[in-house]
Order: sequence, then structure tokens, then C-alpha cells
Amino acid sequence: MKTILVVLDGLSNQVAQHAMGYLSAECAQGKGQYYVMTCELPSLSRPLYECILTGVPPVKSGIIHNGISRLSKEQSLFHYARAAGLTTAAAAYHWVSELYNRTPFNAARDRHTFAPELPIQYGHFYSDDRYPDSHLFEDAESLRLLHDPDFLLIHPMNIDDAGHRYGLSSPQYRNQARIADGLLSHWMPGWLAAGYQVVVTADHGMNDDRSHGGILPEETQVPLFVFGDAFSLQAELMPLQTELCGTLGAVLGVAHDKPLCRGLLKLNQEPAV
Repeated sequence: MKTILVVLDGLSNQVAQHAMGYLSAECAQGKGQYYVMTCELPSLSRPLYECILTGVPPVKSGIIHNGISRLSKEQSLFHYARAAGLTTAAAAYHWVSELYNRTPFNAARDRHTFAPELPIQYGHFYSDDRYPDSHLFEDAESLRLLHDPDFLLIHPMNIDDAGHRYGLSSPQYRNQARIADGLLSHWMPGWLAAGYQVVVTADHGMNDDRSHGGILPEETQVPLFVFGDAFSLQAELMPLQTELCGTLGAVLGVAHDKPLCRGLLKLNQEPAV
């Protein structure tokens, strides 16, 4: 089943649980389910992009800090999708391109990617943390309309940027989360109507020191929202961040060897092996 994964960079569950009014409304109507998930450590961006997309925690992947710029040594959702003949796309921060396509990032070559031979075939990648989330969602929708991807990653950065500037408890941080929720209210109904399975989560949270990387709950507890016919919507589950890759692989119907949270899936949604 076609799948969209939205990673709202830096969104702490402490704020997500009260700021995401649209996502919560969809859940209240029985169209989705909200979970609290604990991210892997260290609670940093590049290590957790790798974890979400490969199912491998940072201490095992070797991507243990943001300064490591090399291609992933793991099999990612993009690799599994391509091996199954599916189409992939991403509107994301340039570190995602560096992990799975080419590194170092060359904006003139990589910012707008049209490369059917690469794991991420079609992409719009940005390198400025202030790149507007509104533009990023428009980038993603253009990829969806132009290339009809089976797997689309959408990865905006403004929540994380506001957290680093103003801190967890600031109105700027909370309001940026509300803005992201509003953008999802604009785009997600169309995705669901088109039959997409949609997962919204975060890589890590944020603290009042305007940083993250440690083990505080506000840094490590992140939201997970799931929408679509593939999901069981069982409320009592405790999915792990390392299970997202395998679970989404099952939704896509591709063969993989990653751990997954079987409870998230409907009984008739058998994972490929």
C-alpha cells in the first residue's frame, strides 16, 4: 500500500499531545491512532533519521552524531522499496540525501534529484533549517503529483529550529508545532482520500536548554500518529522507534528483515519476509 512518512523534526511529545489539534481530531473520529514512543539514543537528528529509516539504533549503525557524513551501511526503506520495483521520493533535509543517495551534498547537483537509479529516486532537499515548512509540504506534494511514489518521506525542520532558538517551553516552539498541524490539515485529507497510509512522528524532542541529545523525557518521548486502512488502531500498543522501518515495509508489501510492531497492523496485513 502506498505510504507517506512525515517526520516532524524535533517535536517533543510534551507539546505534540496538546498542540496537534487536526491530527487529534482525525484520531477522535476513528481514522487514526496516537501513541507515545521513546526515541533511541543519542537523541540527535542524523542518527535518528538512520534509525527510523533502517530500524538500526545509532550505536549499531555507527551514525552516532550529526557530524558523520557518509552513506548508510544499512538497508533502508528506500532500498527495500526499490528492490521490490516501487517508486521512492523525499522532500527532506539534505542529511537524508547524504545517508542514502550521495555524499557530500552538492546543492547544484542534489537539491532537486531526478535519478531513477538511486535509492531516493526523486527528491527536493534543503540545507537551511529556516526553509519554510509550508514550502517543504508543497515540495512534497509536487513530488507526489509528478512521480506518484509508493513511498514518500516528508521531513520539515521549523519545529526543531524554533526549539533551538527559543526552547521547549516557548510560545514560538509550541506555535511552530501548531503550524505544522495546520499544514497537515491542508494536505493530509487528500492523501487519505487517495488511499495513502500516513504515519506522522518525530526523530527526537527538545529541552528548555534549547537543545537535545540526552535522556530527558522531553528529549526522548515523541509522538506517533498512524492513519489508514493498514493499521489496527489498537490503543494499548507501545511501538518502538526501531520497529518503524519494518512496520512500514510491511505496509508497503516489500520483503525485509527488520523488526516490526505486528500489533500496529491489521490481521490481514501480513508482512512480507
